[in-house]
Amino acid sequence: MRDKDTLKQEILEAFHFRHATKQFDPDKKIPEDDFQFIMETGRLSPSSFGFEPWRFLVIQSEEMREKIKNAAWGAYGKLPEASHFVVILSRTKLDTEYNSAYLQDHFKNGKNMPEENFKKYMQRIEEFQKEDFKLLDGDRPLLDWAGKQTYIALANMMTAAAQIGVDSCPIEGFNMDKMNKLLADEGLLEDGHFGISVMVAFGYRVNEPAEKSRRPFDDIVKFI
Repeated sequence: MRDKDTLKQEILEAFHFRHATKQFDPDKKIPEDDFQFIMETGRLSPSSFGFEPWRFLVIQSEEMREKIKNAAWGAYGKLPEASHFVVILSRTKLDTEYNSAYLQDHFKNGKNMPEENFKKYMQRIEEFQKEDFKLLDGDRPLLDWAGKQTYIALANMMTAAAQIGVDSCPIEGFNMDKMNKLLADEGLLEDGHFGISVMVAFGYRVNEPAEKSRRPFDDIVKFI
C-alpha cells in the first residue's frame, strides 16, 4: 500500500493537471472502463440529507450532440470533439420538497430506513426547508439548492478523471430556458421532475495549459 505522503502528492498532482480544457482531441476516446469509473465517482458523491437529487445524461447520440452544440454556446467548441459529454440534471421541487413521493420512496425503499427513523428524519428535513434555509418560497430555491448538490458530484468526477489522466471542462455557457426546452422536448426531464444544472465534457487535451495560478494559501485559508 502506498504511504500517505505519496498518495497526497499524487492527488495534488491531479489537481494541478486538471484544467478547463478548451480543445479536445477528436481522435482519442476514453476507454469504457475508465469512463464508468468517472461516472461511478459521481454516483457515490455526497449530497445534503442524502437526497441524491441528480441524474447524469451521457450524450452519445450524434444528433443530440448536434442539437446541444447549436443551443449552448459554451458547448459549441467542445462538441463533437469531446470523447464523452454529460448533461447533469437536478431534481425539481416536485421531488425535493420534504413531503414528495420521491423522498418517500428514496428513504423507505432505496435506503430501507425504519419507519420511526423515517418520520423523525422527514420532520427534520421539513424544518430545514421551511425555517433554516427557507427553500419553499416558489419553485426556484429548492432547484438551486439541488443544483448545489450536483456541483459536488461534478467536482468529484472531474478530479477522478484528472487522477487517471482524463481531461474535462465544466460548462455553464447556455441559456437555461432554451436548454430545458430542448431536453423537455426530447422527453428527458420527466414532466418537470428535472431541470438542467450544468454540463461537462471529458476527453484528452490538444494543447498544454498555462501554469495553474491561484490566490495565495494564506489569503484563502483563515484559521480562527
